[in-house]
Amino acid sequence: MTEFSDPRYRDLDRWDSLTALRAIWESQMAAIASIGPALPALADLVEGALPRLRAGGRLVYAGAGTSIRIAVQDGTELGPTFNWPDARTQYLIAGGEAALKLGIEGAEDDADDARDQVTRAGIDARDVVIGIAASGRTPFTVAAVAAARAAGALTIGVACNGGTPLLDAAEHAITTETGAEVVAGSTRMKAGTAQKVVLNMISTQIMVRLGHVHNGLMVDMRPQNIKLRGRAQAMVQRISGVPAQAATAALEKCGWQVKPAVLVAMGATPDGANAALDRAGGILRDAMAAQQAAP
Repeated sequence: MTEFSDPRYRDLDRWDSLTALRAIWESQMAAIASIGPALPALADLVEGALPRLRAGGRLVYAGAGTSIRIAVQDGTELGPTFNWPDARTQYLIAGGEAALKLGIEGAEDDADDARDQVTRAGIDARDVVIGIAASGRTPFTVAAVAAARAAGALTIGVACNGGTPLLDAAEHAITTETGAEVVAGSTRMKAGTAQKVVLNMISTQIMVRLGHVHNGLMVDMRPQNIKLRGRAQAMVQRISGVPAQAATAALEKCGWQVKPAVLVAMGATPDGANAALDRAGGILRDAMAAQQAAP
């Protein structure tokens, strides 16, 4: 369906810009709506991924063209936002890194390269591999997911067409039926939007469940500039209830890490704060409760 020509848009090149833009906007809204039926499956895969990631596994994105470019955007932002270790985000890219900027002829059809990349990456049972392909038929992506599943990884297939090889190859199948594009076959449009939102939902909820968010705040972010240090200070103030100066002092003692700084602001030592977080599995809420309950 993503490659079909929708007769509603056959005169697109003759429309005035406002009419054309309204049609494109409406199609984008339809792309978001297509995700709704997949919510239960998305929840299942998040819960399935957690034990592997808690055991030290990696998030691995596999794909070609537009799909892998969207995936790289999603994965790259996990480090600054949630302090997810960069080494625990991997990419299996049809055509290699050069394909992120250039169209590499035939790369998406190279199933052997996909299997080689899975082997070189050392994919194993701790890993979570997300294959993304709008058509659901891209040979590279299908082969990567099949090889990763054979290696024991948890596998996820995200496609915009149902009943496709990628969805059959993956343990968890996520379908967003976005249908024909305004510009036929241009899956950077509706299909791309749906893929971006789905990946954002998966990675964000995984990070929430792993304890990187507290009260809707990014408590594991990396405060790498003045703006973010101000945000870190505000978070410590808000969560612990201390004045700005005390929040800054706690952050300085903790290397500008928000979660231990909250506990230090509440009276813990830096070492004690880190130990409490370790015992709580990194969940700040549990560490705070334990500290408040201590005699």
